[in-house]
Amino acid sequence: MIRNNPAVLAKWLAELNINYLDYDHPPLHTCLDADKLALNRQGTRLKNLFLRDNYGKRHFLFIIPADKQVDLKALSKAQGVSRLGFASTERLAKYLGVEQGCVSALALCNDVNQHVELWLDSELQSAQLWQCHPFVNTKTWVLTLDDLNCFWRSTGHSPRWIQSVSQTE
Repeated sequence: MIRNNPAVLAKWLAELNINYLDYDHPPLHTCLDADKLALNRQGTRLKNLFLRDNYGKRHFLFIIPADKQVDLKALSKAQGVSRLGFASTERLAKYLGVEQGCVSALALCNDVNQHVELWLDSELQSAQLWQCHPFVNTKTWVLTLDDLNCFWRSTGHSPRWIQSVSQTE
């Protein structure tokens, strides 16, 4: 577990021969914050949803395109999970070792017991470059999907591609 230490994470990625683009920026707590700043970064913008089932026994990191709104009720039904909801900040700290606004695919290295299931929105299958916060929301690292798959294997996580249902507005 390497909670909140981007330097240790960078070393881990280097050991895996994973390179990334590195962007520094003001704190971004939400995708809307990034929109307001009109940041110019390579890669696909992502939204990282940390979810739990109704009983709090299963946890999910669901990564979707940044502009997508997901119908959690429909997603719960489609995945056969009892009422999905957002996990608390306490659960976020316990399982992924990050604060709200700092969640990304890279936080899975803090889930050493693989309590968190990784779900990826099927719309992202063609995205080659992925934007990720390295435990802090003042940096964005851009990694290839191939490199992320290598990273996830090293953490013991297997991504599951799922088709989510967008919310109607």
